Amino acid sequence: MRDVGESAPVDPWLLAKLVCPVTRTSLRWDGVRGALISDAAGLAYPVRDGVPVLLAREASVI
Repeated sequence: MRDVGESAPVDPWLLAKLVCPVTRTSLRWDGVRGALISDAAGLAYPVRDGVPVLLAREASVI
């Protein structure tokens, strides 16, 4: 997983385990957007108060 921009507010161990709920592919942190990105689904999942919100209805299209 590569970092872009600022470092992820989520523990690195947890980031390595998280997957996109839509595609089951790995996520990457995008510090510019402040979100976890699923390149396969084209979605950005928000992180609120250090907690990833991995709900498709909460994700924005990238």
